Amino acid sequence: MDKRSNSRDRRGFLKKGAAGLGAMVVFPSSMREGPGEKTKEEGEKKEKKPLVTRTLGKTGIELPVVSMGVGACENPEVVRAALDAGIVHLDTAWNYGNGRNEEMIAEVIKGRPRDSYVIGTKVPGEPEDRRNATYTKDAKAGPFLEKFEESLKRLNLDHVEMLCLHSTASRDGTLWEEYLKALQKAKKDGKARFVGVSTHRNEHEVIDAAVESKIYDVVVTAYNFRQPHVKEMKRAIADAARAGIGIIAMKTQAGVYWDRERQRRINMKAALKWVIRDENVHTTIPGMSTFDQVEENMSVMEDLTLSTDEKKDLDLGHNLGLPGLYCPQCGDCMAQCKKGLEIPTLMRSYMYAYGYRSLASAKTALDQLGLNEDPCAGCESCAVECQMGFDVKGKVRDIARLRYLPRDFVV
Repeated sequence: MDKRSNSRDRRGFLKKGAAGLGAMVVFPSSMREGPGEKTKEEGEKKEKKPLVTRTLGKTGIELPVVSMGVGACENPEVVRAALDAGIVHLDTAWNYGNGRNEEMIAEVIKGRPRDSYVIGTKVPGEPEDRRNATYTKDAKAGPFLEKFEESLKRLNLDHVEMLCLHSTASRDGTLWEEYLKALQKAKKDGKARFVGVSTHRNEHEVIDAAVESKIYDVVVTAYNFRQPHVKEMKRAIADAARAGIGIIAMKTQAGVYWDRERQRRINMKAALKWVIRDENVHTTIPGMSTFDQVEENMSVMEDLTLSTDEKKDLDLGHNLGLPGLYCPQCGDCMAQCKKGLEIPTLMRSYMYAYGYRSLASAKTALDQLGLNEDPCAGCESCAVECQMGFDVKGKVRDIARLRYLPRDFVV
């Protein structure tokens, strides 16, 4: 898409979807014209609705309940449009796009008032003991802080609002002393106003550990209507919110599609509403890479009620016997796999590729694993029984092909 096309599309989005900066937004319902309907001008006067905001725990930061996951977005005009439409918080990470994601955000926020946006980035702890969902003895604070300095340089900022230890999956990993020291130092030095942890595996265990630490200010957690452990999640999130921890929900739309062929789309608005209706969730960071996605996600704030039809939509996959693309990262599969493959990461990569259509994110996940060309070679039948009903062997062989595709083909 050329720059002129980007500019036209962005103007169209803003004209249709946003009333400008601040606490008011115009939703698409006010843009319809036809017999007996309001004119656009009347709609803009009468249909302006306040953004739904909540306070991010003890941080005191007030945010709209819809924020932006920027990781899969490659178009800076989409990020600009999101900010202009009322989104405040942009979520990124040190390893998104090999650093290009943070650089793009720097381009977007350049010249904007520093108090008009909230930036959160995430830095992974390394090296990992992936089998035990923790780290090795060589995981130290120094390299973590060096990566964080690299993030600040890319963002062209002297501080971020939130720095998170990226993608922990256990109590031990969440309470890793070296990383707690690193986070506290970043906060003491004024380079991170608040510190947190992100998780999309064993999330309730991580959230409980974050409360126990008395150090974390925020948790960025996978949370959606498809999680088989949703009762544990609701309990852990409620406990953390009571303890003053800010809750930021990701993976809110559960893989986007019910099928690999992308013929049956999950009702995105219903899925996002389901998360936001939990008042212990302070904001959400659905991934957005197009103007339509920004408009659709923001329009959820027009009415957070789940209609009867929307509730039916959330049951669609179950009723049709479709397993969907979302993997809850339970890890039960790993003990069953004769090859010892790290199946949760492979399934997450599969979701990125076929659900989100983000090959870059999928390849970033795969690159952690050091796979050979055919990870399932020698296994005539797969011993893994997935609680979500996945054809694990088929998915592994399918997504492993991406491992050997040059990175410059997918970014």
